[in-house]
Amino acid sequence: MLAACGIPVPNARLAAEPAAAAQAATDLGGPVVVKAQVLSGGRGKAGGVKLAADAKGASAAAGKILGLEIGGDRVEKVMVAEAVDIDAEYYLAALPDREAGRLMVMASAAGGIEIETVAARDPDAIRTAGCEVDSGLAPFQARRLAFQLGIPLPLLGDFVRIATALVDCLVENDASLVEINPLVISGGRLLAIDAKITIDDSALFRHPGLRSLRNPEEEAATEAEAREAGISYVKLGGTIGCMVNGAGLAMALLDVIVGEGGEPANFLDVGGGADADQVAKAMNLILADPEVEVVLVNIFGGITRCDDVAHGIVKALSGLSRRVPLEIRLVGTNQAEGLKILREAGLSAHRDMLAAVRAAVALAV
Repeated sequence: MLAACGIPVPNARLAAEPAAAAQAATDLGGPVVVKAQVLSGGRGKAGGVKLAADAKGASAAAGKILGLEIGGDRVEKVMVAEAVDIDAEYYLAALPDREAGRLMVMASAAGGIEIETVAARDPDAIRTAGCEVDSGLAPFQARRLAFQLGIPLPLLGDFVRIATALVDCLVENDASLVEINPLVISGGRLLAIDAKITIDDSALFRHPGLRSLRNPEEEAATEAEAREAGISYVKLGGTIGCMVNGAGLAMALLDVIVGEGGEPANFLDVGGGADADQVAKAMNLILADPEVEVVLVNIFGGITRCDDVAHGIVKALSGLSRRVPLEIRLVGTNQAEGLKILREAGLSAHRDMLAAVRAAVALAV
């Protein structure tokens, strides 16, 4: 993605086994660096980044890295990239400045380490420049950053091109972060040798090429299953499983649970038009988490019909492999029909959200 925007990067190959890493090193020629491909920082400290002089060394390095656990993720692939001599390291990133309602470029001469560490140790080491989405970073702003970082004058033009292209990459890909760390000087040129890009999932429909790059191995199985079913699900750390229709109502419910002394196990939004099958699917996703001790259903039926929700709950309960206490709040469209369906199944429902939350919290303690 960086290369497509004109930012220079080392040649590299992806490998899933030592033999493939050896072949990649042969193709690239000369020394290489073998990097663990996991969504985690601190790879070098964890033994996930190793230099290799040749194909044999690359194979050995890959053999040591593949299978490692780094940041809770198992290394399944490595990147084999050209090794470069580093004369200086910088940090450079583009991201939204939500307070100012515009974009921001962050830069530092303390590259190669996490920016949070730099900010804590020496806040003045971080330089920023603000810009608009439609106009991007102006060349004079990029030059000012270059002077502040101490970029050598012969590389001033290259830095300007990289910094402005970084903002273009952010905007063109609907990203929420494009970070180069480090941007290095090597052999008289600037080169991005490591990067992090965060994509807004809500914008993926505009980028089918990016959607195809999603790696299911990096996702929790339940979250991947929920996405395929059209359900918004995020696992949290508590014991109260939550099923809600509407993201705003779901966030409000989480706040109320915490306010009452409970801990939500998940965020789950079945959507505004959920039917019985969707509700049943959501119930099974919640109970796939062994930490869930009680399920709290909070439905305010607008487009969603309460009778459909009730049918889905009853359907889910009939096929569950395990049972936990269930608290339901059900109000809105076809409320009477929904409550009748629940009563016939031996279930009851609250009309007040706070009462439902307090009942769930009491059961989870």
